[in-house]
Amino acid sequence: MRGDATSNAGRSPLIYRVLTELTVAVHFAFLIFVVAGGWLARRYRWIAIPHLLAAAWGVYVEAMPGLLCPLTPLENLFALRAGERGYQGGFIEHYLVPIIYPEGLTRTAQIGLAIFVVIANVVAYSWAWRGPLGFGRRADTDHGLGRHE
Repeated sequence: MRGDATSNAGRSPLIYRVLTELTVAVHFAFLIFVVAGGWLARRYRWIAIPHLLAAAWGVYVEAMPGLLCPLTPLENLFALRAGERGYQGGFIEHYLVPIIYPEGLTRTAQIGLAIFVVIANVVAYSWAWRGPLGFGRRADTDHGLGRHE
């Protein structure tokens, strides 16, 4: 029985490492959805409501000082259990800021990110409402040109 405990201990860090990487991947996918989901809503109208909720959450988390996305502590928990170090601050601050803002995340930069999300989505939804496949329009509409059979 003692050998079983040793083999389980050896697998545990690997499982937590996989969970850490999965959480990072979900976090990145969520960020991409927050910024670019409005463009998907042009084609898939059902995405609009979940995307607007996600975008509102993303803006709220970025605009409120000290607020962290729940995925950040979860990622840190998995990393610590995998035997790695967690990190202080938020996901964006840890992964993206060193690339975008090498000096660190300032309050002004945080507000700038929130404004960027709002502008990107206003543009996406404005385009969705006006485009040929915008909300309330169907691809098979003849747009007043008459049907030719």
